Amino acid sequence: MRLTNLIAVLTLVLAGCASGPTYNPTVYPFNINKEVLDATKVKTVVVTHINLGAPARSYLQKEAKRIDGMVESYLKDNGYKVLPQREFKQHWSTAERAFGNPVDPTTGKVNMKTFAQIMASVRDQMRKSGLDAFIFTDLLEIQQSFSNGLKHLARWDGVSRKPSLQGPGNGVAGDFDWYKPASVASLQVSIYSIELEHLFGSRGGLDPTDAIDTRSSSGRFVRRRNILENEKNVNEGIALAFYPFIAMENWPGNP
Repeated sequence: MRLTNLIAVLTLVLAGCASGPTYNPTVYPFNINKEVLDATKVKTVVVTHINLGAPARSYLQKEAKRIDGMVESYLKDNGYKVLPQREFKQHWSTAERAFGNPVDPTTGKVNMKTFAQIMASVRDQMRKSGLDAFIFTDLLEIQQSFSNGLKHLARWDGVSRKPSLQGPGNGVAGDFDWYKPASVASLQVSIYSIELEHLFGSRGGLDPTDAIDTRSSSGRFVRRRNILENEKNVNEGIALAFYPFIAMENWPGNP
């Protein structure tokens, strides 16, 4: 093979490698009930306004409606019919008056018996709308450290994010403790059939909810003023949380 041809081949190979997905070992181990999912043939869904688990932190709850709207758009873009969330809310409120609030306002714990009674009632009502599946979208917050390398990346649930700064300065103290944990957010997706059978569950990382306070000489994390404002990062997290229920280009998991 001539040198010029060899260079051309190597260029193509390297270009192909560069455009491929970047492996991220933190990708969440999704759970999929393929047999039931194949039999259910999900086409019509509703994104619920409630968590499957405990309620999210108050500052995440404020963003929940916006994130749900982005989830609905993602589902529609991928060919799913999405019923209005208000329909679920109406049936949920009616059932909640009959069975009580499943969430203890003091502890935040969920009474699963009451939750199941409400969901069964909602299911019976929404069956008339041709619904195939319920989609729960929980906004979770976990603790994660940034690396001590040059880029100072935090990696969790399939994403890599840089820290942001908050305050009058534009630098970080040289002795800043990068191993100090910061709060980061993820989207947890849980999908249940109209018969309330579990079909799919996974998570995708969104963004840090903490920023480095540049007013502190020793360095510390503070709550970010604008939570989850980066739509590109949120959309990446949504795609990760739905994979492989919905195919994702350049999924960063182990092929």
